[in-house]
Amino acid sequence: GFLPMVAVMILVGFLLLREPDFGAFAVVAAISISILWLGGINVKIFIALLAILPVAIYFLIVSSDYRLQRVIGFLDPWADPYGKGYQLSHALIAFGRGEWVGVGLGASVEKLLYLPEAHTDFLLAVIAEELGFIGVLTVLGLFAWIVIRAFGIGKEAVANERYFGALLAQGIGIWMGVQGIINIGVNMGVLPTKGLTLPLLSFGGSGILANCIAMAILLRIDFENRRLQKGLPA
Repeated sequence: GFLPMVAVMILVGFLLLREPDFGAFAVVAAISISILWLGGINVKIFIALLAILPVAIYFLIVSSDYRLQRVIGFLDPWADPYGKGYQLSHALIAFGRGEWVGVGLGASVEKLLYLPEAHTDFLLAVIAEELGFIGVLTVLGLFAWIVIRAFGIGKEAVANERYFGALLAQGIGIWMGVQGIINIGVNMGVLPTKGLTLPLLSFGGSGILANCIAMAILLRIDFENRRLQKGLPA
């Protein structure tokens, strides 16, 4: 139902903001609202949620000094390249050095302690420097394929009348897509800096474990779909 999911979303969101982890909150909010839409929520309620979201984001930004400083650094990283704009300016330098085909695998200079969090939040900048535009385009294509495939698996689950599996598969696709878009946007200077990794690629313990579990669940849903299509029990 609508109210139980909203209650869980508020609880999880509150805990994430207390950490504070605004990036994870944004991903959870996007997944939750998308699942509500896919699950058949009333259109008026959905529009109301979309209207509330930007107001809530604005309030969360202006109510926290560190978030506000990140936004200021994002708007003009070159105004303070050794302070608020340090991380983003070095990410943009990495993109610039990569050009079309990159400087070569393993030949990145920015990852040598110049670019903070080069192995996690800003891995795409290193990929751009080493493999260039072609490498970044390949990463974008792979993420698009994961999202499209997840929605395809969800559609097959609906055809088999397995609605929970359908929403689960599509939710995983939304998760990978939203987190990937936010991370890519941050690396390219399109979005303010967030502490979000690039799914399935960035270094990390719990993060990569959660990604692998999600992929395993997606594969299981696909496996069960195929068995049902053959007339076999799931």
